Amino acid sequence: MNFKFFQTPTPQLIQEYAKNTLAEHIGIEFLEVGDNYLTGRMPVDNRTCQPMGLLHGGANLVFAETLGSIAGYLMLNPKEKSCVGLEINANHLKPVKEGWVYGKAIPFHIGQNTHVWEIKVTNEAGELTCISRLTLAILHQPAILKGRIPQPEL
Repeated sequence: MNFKFFQTPTPQLIQEYAKNTLAEHIGIEFLEVGDNYLTGRMPVDNRTCQPMGLLHGGANLVFAETLGSIAGYLMLNPKEKSCVGLEINANHLKPVKEGWVYGKAIPFHIGQNTHVWEIKVTNEAGELTCISRLTLAILHQPAILKGRIPQPEL
């Protein structure tokens, strides 16, 4: 499968437009925009842990959906289409108590009406801690992003 992003903003630009969102609130940082993948990291701290001191499964899902949704959006011509989450699932494979987790969203299926993304989350030792699959609905209308990500000049 040879999918390529339509748009390739820098991680810094994505970070700027994540201001005042859930991603910023829980400390998600965007690291790399490849030809067809997006990576980031999320802290394991008081914002993302459950009462037993482990990374909350819901935080894993927020992280996965954030990476996958942004990656899906980057596949689209924003003057014509946008995307929203349709379904997400995850398997939490290994507990994490501290440090950072790292995520990588890669496309599994890029269709006209849906995208399916696989998001792998690893700990600082590179061990797989969570695997998630995100399905996006492709909307055949431009995104209305309240000024967060500017529409590119085509």
